[in-house]
Amino acid sequence: MASTKCPGCGSEISEGATQCPGCGSPVPRAGKPMLFKLVGIVAACSVIGLIAAIYIQTREPVIPAVTSPETTPVANFDETKAKAEGGDAAAQALLGDMYSKGTGAPQDYKEAAKWYRKAADQGHAGAQNYLAQLYEAGQGVPRDGAEAAKWFQKAAEQGNVSAQYSLAVTYASGRGVKLNDAEAVKWYRMAAEAGDSLAQYNLGRRSMAGQGVPRDPVEAYKWLSLAAAQGEPDAVKARDELKRTLTSKQLGEGQQRVDTFVVKKPN
Repeated sequence: MASTKCPGCGSEISEGATQCPGCGSPVPRAGKPMLFKLVGIVAACSVIGLIAAIYIQTREPVIPAVTSPETTPVANFDETKAKAEGGDAAAQALLGDMYSKGTGAPQDYKEAAKWYRKAADQGHAGAQNYLAQLYEAGQGVPRDGAEAAKWFQKAAEQGNVSAQYSLAVTYASGRGVKLNDAEAVKWYRMAAEAGDSLAQYNLGRRSMAGQGVPRDPVEAYKWLSLAAAQGEPDAVKARDELKRTLTSKQLGEGQQRVDTFVVKKPN
């Protein structure tokens, strides 16, 4: 059995003894203070950890502030209606929008058509275009291709680009009017020159095929490239297919036409 000597009298002290057998002095425990200190540190750390854990579990999470996206203010319905009833064409068209889209008013296509017509009769191009769309879709009014074409024509002649494209489609398809490629190309070109991507795509396809216009791959490349630059996926595909058939000279000329293209502002 291991033993130690008493520091006081030198007597042998057996392991586990609490006092010296020679002088009766208490046996010092060299490791005990350190043990107590270690236990105390562990206990303190445990308490701190417990407090931290409770805090983490119970505190409110910090959520960063979110900025609401900017939105277009909704027009005041009562004010808009009062102006519309007073004969203001812009207010009538706006009231038609509110009813058509259900913004600021219950969605009601019949009411939309009513107010669009009032504005359209006063020559408001936007209202004429939207009234034509309602006739084309049969929303709020009976579906009527001829009536749609009539209002598209009125709006297109005033420079409404959306109506110009839609009028081109009516002539190309013969919906509500007699099929007429020449008129279709005329309105496609006007809309395309004003920057409408779908009109540019259609004019490009026609220039590729020689449909209603002379076949011209360079001109086709120009229009398809312009439409592709605006994100028309079909135009991207058609342009890339056409590009593989062009000579370097044709490609250079086509790109020059693209680079020098300037959008024409509607009258």
